[in-house]
Amino acid sequence: MQHIENHRTHRIGWLRAAVLGANDGIVSTASLIVGVAAANSGRSSVLVAGVAGLMAGAMAMAAGEYVSVSSQADSERADLDREREELATEPEHEHAELAAIYVARGLEPGLANQVASQLMAKDALGAHARDELGISEIFTARPVQAALASACSFALGAALPLLLVLVVPAAALVLSVAGSSLLFLASLGALAAHAGGAPVLRATVRVTFWGALAMAITAGVGALFGAVV
Repeated sequence: MQHIENHRTHRIGWLRAAVLGANDGIVSTASLIVGVAAANSGRSSVLVAGVAGLMAGAMAMAAGEYVSVSSQADSERADLDREREELATEPEHEHAELAAIYVARGLEPGLANQVASQLMAKDALGAHARDELGISEIFTARPVQAALASACSFALGAALPLLLVLVVPAAALVLSVAGSSLLFLASLGALAAHAGGAPVLRATVRVTFWGALAMAITAGVGALFGAVV
């Protein structure tokens, strides 16, 4: 009987970028809207600030993720190039190194040598990349995927509080955007935790707390600035 296990580690790359982007989109845009609205600005000013925040944030997230993940990919390539050279010049040392890794994991030395020999005969670089360097297909850095996931999710997250500016009366804008954004954040935290197989309550509380803190600070700054001006 075939046993199929449903693991979630293959989602780590895009899930991290998407959750980070959506969370930042909601928090930063909602905080910006709340701060500007608390300064007694008109609806048009709040809307312009929100749209500008959405565009700037999405581009910043894409650029930041691409640069960051590209640096990771460059490091991975450098490590693989070095490993490829060592396999060509010092195959015996590399075999012993791989066998020692398996011994450290619990195999008997004789069996560890056999496993190392068989794996290196099939794909020496792949075996060392996976077991020595910790580089595998699942966790390989993908800069373009991370950049697109972050930008799109940021824009989607930012659009949620921004839409409220169009439909909520100006007098109720601060409370409506803040309350709705906290609800969005809680839903995002629960959804991300469920997709990743993590505890739902902990993730929900975490994102909601930091979102509330960010909006409270910006609302205070906006109110203070509005009173001074």
